[in-house]
Amino acid sequence: MRGVIATGAVDPEALIAEARSAPTIEGADLVRRVTCAEPVEWEPPPDESPAEFRLAPARGGGRPFRIAAYDLGMKRNILRRFAAYGCRVTVFPAHTPAETLLASDPDGVFLSNGPGDPAPLDYAIANARKLIDADLPLFGICLGHQVLGLALGARTYKLKFGHRGGNHPVKNLATSRVEITSQNHGFAVDDESVPDDVEVTHVNLYDRTIEGLRHRRLPVFCVQYHPEASPGPHDADYLFSEFMEAMERRSPR
Repeated sequence: MRGVIATGAVDPEALIAEARSAPTIEGADLVRRVTCAEPVEWEPPPDESPAEFRLAPARGGGRPFRIAAYDLGMKRNILRRFAAYGCRVTVFPAHTPAETLLASDPDGVFLSNGPGDPAPLDYAIANARKLIDADLPLFGICLGHQVLGLALGARTYKLKFGHRGGNHPVKNLATSRVEITSQNHGFAVDDESVPDDVEVTHVNLYDRTIEGLRHRRLPVFCVQYHPEASPGPHDADYLFSEFMEAMERRSPR
């Protein structure tokens, strides 16, 4: 939401006009402002232990999985969780062609969180479609979830207020369990636009908006919230395990 903060003697009407003249977030590509400049092999700092997350990974050992990750504005804690699960992650700029990621022969591909409206990210949506066709395990969080939703044929829209904070109840429709989640987004996938070959896996119990999607045949899934949240809640960390299991099925360690 746009706004102006002012002090002293002010003209309310002038301030309202100034707020209205500020650029709207809808239709703006904010990802290009925050993505990395070039590919990088991410390594956790030598003085940092996965134990700092205070949550042991659900699986580990064996050959490290290789993950190619699109940086749409990625939170560092996502990389920390992949490292805790024994993965090696190469982070790519958001505009990198999908063919470049596939040429690195990853076990799976990750689409990160990031700012703003997913609809104008035509390059990210086109790349996601190519990755879906490649039949690779594909996992998206937040903006990555929205990009995957668009790539799968759904639509997105701007929420009136957005979802912010660390105590949003989300229902897992497969287990009927309620997860307490961390959220920070202003757009959502339109539930009436989800195609038949995609199922809704999670819903927000505040407003029934979509919180998770999964392709019915392909190893593609995504969530709107942040399972990597630290400090907590950690209810959704199992999603990293599901990604590991999808990569294991494709390429046993």
